[in-house]
Amino acid sequence: MAYAKRIIDSELQRKLNASGAVLIRGAKSCGKTESAKQVAGSILQVDQDEQVANIMKIAPKRLLLGKTPRLIDEWQEQPKLWQYIRHEVDERSLKAQFILTGSSNPEESVKMHSGAGRFTTLNMRTMTWQEMGFSSGKISMKDLFEGKNIDIVDEPTDLEFIVEKIIIGGFPTLMGATMSDAMELNRAYIELLAETDMSRVSNIKRDPIKVRNLLRSLARNTATLVEVSTLAADISEKENTDISKPTIFEYLDALNRLMIIEEQPAWNTHIRSSASLRKSSKRHFTDVSLSVAALGADKNALLNNLQFTGFLFESLVTHELRVYAQANDASVYHYRDSSGLEVDAIVQKYNGDWAAFEIKLGTGQIEEAARNLLKLVEILNKDKISVPKSLNIITGTGISYTRADGINVISLASLGE
Repeated sequence: MAYAKRIIDSELQRKLNASGAVLIRGAKSCGKTESAKQVAGSILQVDQDEQVANIMKIAPKRLLLGKTPRLIDEWQEQPKLWQYIRHEVDERSLKAQFILTGSSNPEESVKMHSGAGRFTTLNMRTMTWQEMGFSSGKISMKDLFEGKNIDIVDEPTDLEFIVEKIIIGGFPTLMGATMSDAMELNRAYIELLAETDMSRVSNIKRDPIKVRNLLRSLARNTATLVEVSTLAADISEKENTDISKPTIFEYLDALNRLMIIEEQPAWNTHIRSSASLRKSSKRHFTDVSLSVAALGADKNALLNNLQFTGFLFESLVTHELRVYAQANDASVYHYRDSSGLEVDAIVQKYNGDWAAFEIKLGTGQIEEAARNLLKLVEILNKDKISVPKSLNIITGTGISYTRADGINVISLASLGE
């Protein structure tokens, strides 16, 4: 299969030009190795080459010899490689020497010494609608940060199409797959996670049943603010089994290290209100299809429960926003305060510029979403924070346009980097 161009490709090249080594981080099968291969001069596959373990004991620096940039794939299988690469970058004093890829982060007990000044990092996620060709990308994150109004764009998308794409997901190997094949493969991904990966990541045997129960609970609560105590109660009620809070914390840590779940932190801002900011993070699966797979849901189940599908759509859009935000030097947060005001996503650049997004599966909630966005702007302390570059409502269906009040309504099929 021909390589499908990824949004991070240009960022990878920039980081290689700036540093001696680039560390690409992302969940298993998100496409890290294939993207790195496009620019690599030579490859060492640490998890597949049986000689690596022996050479590490005898002459580890020989593993670093090869045409640059040298790709060290699944480097975390031999964590000591980090130190040898770090010193090698120092000795060579050249840019673009190594690319490291890995589908898990090492344990704290083998925490790497700082790679400051030597390494840059690049987070990679599964494919976006723009990368897969489902979005025209006519409305770019770049334009939204420049405050441009939207010319009317009609990118027709129906509910069934959205549900199918939620189920199939964005793993590169599933491009062009049928929905039934994708469901089989995504459920196998969850099974391997429960049976093997959760134990492998820390060399501690994890109970597959408890892992599956936790994954199902996380899926039921995707894109929401949910405490660990709530997860424990949910598992006890829905799965008819008990799991302790310390065990949940341990399993969540392992899932974070495997980059299977990703937290969406709360936005820390200044408001002119007696309301207090909520500081809890939302949790999302790295790809929304894993939420569906963990629950064993199918197309009819999602079409018959549009409230839950709305949360899945929010998780999908948050994933898209993260990729497009990263391409624009920005990160994605959420806003909620004690008055109950909530805004689904805040995208903020490192220079402080920001834009706000409400996410709605259909067009029936646009007015409510617009009120939330305007209320947020109203309560901000303008002496301490700048006004937003844009206010936006992402929808699954309908056309894209700018309302009379300046709020953009954007179909996901039009959104891009």
